Amino acid sequence: MRVVIGEDEALLRHGLQLVLEGGGFEVVATVGDAVELELAVALHRPDLVITDIRMPPTHSDEGLLAALRIRAEYPEIAVVVLSQHVQRRYAKELLSTSQGKVGYLLKQRIADVDTFRDQLREVAAGGTALDPDVVALMVAHAKQSNGVIRELTPRQQEVLALMAEGRSNSWIASELFLSEKAVVQHTSRIYDSLNLTLDGDSHRRVLAVMHYLS
Repeated sequence: MRVVIGEDEALLRHGLQLVLEGGGFEVVATVGDAVELELAVALHRPDLVITDIRMPPTHSDEGLLAALRIRAEYPEIAVVVLSQHVQRRYAKELLSTSQGKVGYLLKQRIADVDTFRDQLREVAAGGTALDPDVVALMVAHAKQSNGVIRELTPRQQEVLALMAEGRSNSWIASELFLSEKAVVQHTSRIYDSLNLTLDGDSHRRVLAVMHYLS
């Protein structure tokens, strides 16, 4: 899998490259700002782009804006953005279109190398990966403002959070020590409670849940 990395901190940029190459990824370019990122994507047409959200010159949201433009121009390219901080707005903007191939992870997740690589592969294959801390914030916010979320059982709220992260039923079953049949029953009741249409597409499932949590 061919990857372009956008990260202004040289040490982290090099570390990301080593982590990816150690897992069999081919890093075709590493850049330090959003302008160079878009140029590298146009030149190399990678399978996956990994970018920091805050990049020069203002260190605000240049990386996010570049990621959104890349998604619009090259929908076949998977995009994962990394951030130091939890921001619900970033997740909502990245999920504003119906395509999959998108992820929003906190930089601390890189420390769990195997899981990080697996999430990148999942996104590149058409899935969605949202950081658990982002999802936890959105669920907590929804529970304060939405009575339906509060009425879900504690187990259903756990399943809902993992659904929002983009996890499959089999993954949720393994994580929560449930049978896959039990997870299907929980997800069905969640969809009924939230008046959501059941859809087998994993990204559309995330979209539906995130729309409700937003």
